[in-house]
Amino acid sequence: MIQRATKRAALAGAILGVTLIAGPLGGGSAASAGTPAPIGNVGKFQQRFVEDFSTAAAANGPFAKIYAKSWQPYPDGAGGMYSSGSQVSGHGGLMDVRLDGEHGAAGTFGTPTGAWTHIGGKFSVRAKATGGNGNGAAFMVWPTSNTWSDGEIDFPEGNFDATPMAFQHSMTPGQEVNTTNASTGVSWRDWHTYSVEWIPGRSVSYSVDGRTIMTVTKDVPRTAHRYMFQVGNWGAAGHLYIDWVSTYDYVG
Repeated sequence: MIQRATKRAALAGAILGVTLIAGPLGGGSAASAGTPAPIGNVGKFQQRFVEDFSTAAAANGPFAKIYAKSWQPYPDGAGGMYSSGSQVSGHGGLMDVRLDGEHGAAGTFGTPTGAWTHIGGKFSVRAKATGGNGNGAAFMVWPTSNTWSDGEIDFPEGNFDATPMAFQHSMTPGQEVNTTNASTGVSWRDWHTYSVEWIPGRSVSYSVDGRTIMTVTKDVPRTAHRYMFQVGNWGAAGHLYIDWVSTYDYVG
């Protein structure tokens, strides 16, 4: 994603490793995402949280209030670019992040007390984008400490007019910009389910629609993280739609 404003530098660092690239895996429409929100545990991952945005909610207050136990937005004005209050609404069973080229949006999924306490887990989102050329999204498992070298996991990330990518960042202080990465080979313009499975200190696996595209066994975090996303305040008009999001704890 170009021009991304985060606590770290740009993604154009040296590549530490690349795995096989997945081929196209299908699509859908904003009116019919096609895959319901998951319910229940998955192997060694115990479901902590799921939200399918079934209740309609307008921007500028109602969405933040109705989904206060599911969505923790950045304060409006944060970073000089984020205005989640005005950009995020819910309708038709979707979270709708409006892209207008002037306002970004960002926030963390989960409860006010539990969203920042993930040490390992599975993180899944079903999403697509329309329009928004020149803008993009970064879904991240980001360290609660805000110390970059505690480990950054990005999936999906990329410009909406390109293919979503997976990035695992170096945990060596001073080398955090370096990544192990892989392309999904799919399009933001179609519905896809993106999942990260993180086993602390052991591995991180990335999958699209249940198909693994990369597993990394180095630079694997061990400390508390949160699951969030950011979109920028640039590019063409459009929408990022989120059908559902679910998080799980790793229980071994």
